[in-house]
Amino acid sequence: MISRPRLLGLTTLAMTAFAANSILCRLALKATQIDPSTFTLVRLVAGATTLWVIVRSRSGETGTAGDWRSALCLFSYAGAFSYAYVTLDAGTGALLLFGAVQATMILAGLARGERLTTLQTVGLLLALGGLVSLLLPGATAPSWSGAILMTLAGIAWGAYSLLGRGNTRPTATTAGNFIRGTVLAALLSVATLPWFHFDARGAGYAVLSGAIASGMGYAIWYTALPGLKATQAATVQLSVPVIAAAGGILVLGEHLTLRLALCAIAILGGIALVLRARKSVRASK
Repeated sequence: MISRPRLLGLTTLAMTAFAANSILCRLALKATQIDPSTFTLVRLVAGATTLWVIVRSRSGETGTAGDWRSALCLFSYAGAFSYAYVTLDAGTGALLLFGAVQATMILAGLARGERLTTLQTVGLLLALGGLVSLLLPGATAPSWSGAILMTLAGIAWGAYSLLGRGNTRPTATTAGNFIRGTVLAALLSVATLPWFHFDARGAGYAVLSGAIASGMGYAIWYTALPGLKATQAATVQLSVPVIAAAGGILVLGEHLTLRLALCAIAILGGIALVLRARKSVRASK
């Protein structure tokens, strides 16, 4: 059993690490010359290496796991994520990513026969309305190309999460999927060779993103996860876009617009309603 203070500390570290991915990626692609494909490759290599070392150092772990289908989802997320942050601010990108991930998982549940309560339906419509409002034309609207890419990244990550449900060796499986993902990222780098740009500082940000924010972040999250109820685990992830937006303001000098703030309240509040209603329904059964 994990003590409450340790559980809180691990969960906070994991959410901060996940938000840091947005900040590091946007920083690299905004302030350095590294291209998105190279950033993706370096990030996945660093993440794979870190996770492999973690798995090898743990007693009882006999090796990596994973499969190519999950690795394809992981690579699709990482690649689309990098290209999206060529144009998106850190907070906007994290909000779109998180909204797409949760929408994918909620829609997958509906496809499996789950039914929404009235409160859940209101929450879902509120969240979708927030996403649509964020993308409507206007002076503060995000780039359409970036928004589409980040939405695809969120769908890919949602699919990756669904494929990994019930996994008994999450860290080893993630390590194996990262290793396979590096192969796909290398192929992407070859395909985009005419646009290749290497930048040592940008590569350093990619290493931090892969090794610390991704590799160690996932390992910390999987350590904390057994101490959280399913609804708690889903709800606490609402903090990631908020942390990313705060980091974007403090580190990247981004501005919090009224539009982003209102849409964030609608999206995160709507998802919170869906999750809270789901918890109430399960408790009543």
